[in-house]
Amino acid sequence: MDMFVVRGGRPLRGRVTVSGAKNAALPIMAAALVANGTTVLRGIPDLVDVTTLSSVLRSLGMNVERKADGALVLTTSDDQRCLADYELVRRMRASVCVLGPLLGRRGRACVSLPGGCNIGHRPIDLHLKGLRALGAQITIDRGYVFARADRLVGADIYLGGSFGSTVTGTCNVLCAAIFAEGVTTISAAACEPEVVDLGRFLNAMGARIEGLGTPHLRIEGGHELNAVEHTIIPDRIEAATLMIAGAMAGGRLQVDGLDPSHLSAVIDALRTMGVGIEITGRTATVVAPERLRSLDITALPYPGIPTDVQAQFTALLSMAEGISVVTDKIFPDRFMHIPELMRMGANVRREGASSIIGGIGTLTGACVMASDLRASAALLLAALAADGESVIRRVYHLDRGYEQLEQKLNQVGADIVRVDDLPETMPVSLQLSDEELRPLAIDSSDSPPPPKFLKRPTKSAPVT
Repeated sequence: MDMFVVRGGRPLRGRVTVSGAKNAALPIMAAALVANGTTVLRGIPDLVDVTTLSSVLRSLGMNVERKADGALVLTTSDDQRCLADYELVRRMRASVCVLGPLLGRRGRACVSLPGGCNIGHRPIDLHLKGLRALGAQITIDRGYVFARADRLVGADIYLGGSFGSTVTGTCNVLCAAIFAEGVTTISAAACEPEVVDLGRFLNAMGARIEGLGTPHLRIEGGHELNAVEHTIIPDRIEAATLMIAGAMAGGRLQVDGLDPSHLSAVIDALRTMGVGIEITGRTATVVAPERLRSLDITALPYPGIPTDVQAQFTALLSMAEGISVVTDKIFPDRFMHIPELMRMGANVRREGASSIIGGIGTLTGACVMASDLRASAALLLAALAADGESVIRRVYHLDRGYEQLEQKLNQVGADIVRVDDLPETMPVSLQLSDEELRPLAIDSSDSPPPPKFLKRPTKSAPVT
């Protein structure tokens, strides 16, 4: 298992390029199940989640190959398989996006209930509600969703939930509805750019979907679907993460390859905090201010602040002057990064679905542990801005959703080293010296020996 050792306090200067959107790539890869012929997808990021879904698709009878130019080529070789096994699906919640394509194309599906990041309760009841409305027979048994439909029929479907629309649920219902007889309407559909990208991909195949980007979709089913080439949209979450990194670490950072129209709420929030943002085409130039201003933000469905950058904004606001409030109305339990930020000196108190942040100006390096994908990004950004060195454990979470993020940041001035997560690799600068221990008035005669990771590493004598 890997960890990061980060030496903070280094301004970021230069250019970084945003990769393709993970949250668009995964449902579009799954939707390749519905096509006749060979699908070619460009801009697919090289991520653990992409590798996981590729394994799921192979288990469902697809050939998945990444070419030298980075393109992903998908062709169905066996259309009789319908089981997405627990051992694969448990690794990533987005694996459930194969449910709709399997049901629509093959008339049956057996998909394990999903796993993924620990960010709160995320049921798939709205997915199942929409598929049942189309005529699917669905049962849940032994941790699996069993779905069958000899014939799907268009219906009027409402997909609103307690915390807004369901993105993956909209994708699943959309991929099944294109096979339904007649017309399907979806109300309270997710409007996220990733859903729009999926819809454009399906329309290019021959589907007839209207209303993309609005809460009201109209799908005319029953058209032949032929494989196409498609380029994934840029990752707005990675773009926002890089922009916040520039605001936190200082300097002048150019973020290339983004779509500014997908980031209106993020850009507005950063500008309100005093961050200089200049948009030129598909490039955002971020200039960190001398002082950050406090701000109250709420994570909402698109076009609001994404829940996937809530943790990063929490890290940023911990350095701002004054009191800030961050509320998450999508995943109200998504605050596991707070205790780790507090280890770095952040002054944060959680109250229900909100966190109250008293800005402290400067964070300090510490040993922290990532709990999920976006929390790991927030801790990395905090470490970039902190005084001293930090160690971030469980960075495998980060590898699920960011393509070579530490390399990109190192290219613009960061100092991030990936090492094996072993006590012997702990950097010397994190050890406590006698001078640092003296104010604690520790009586060594009455105290147990310090933990192993606080001892300076020594080379053992060779065994003879």
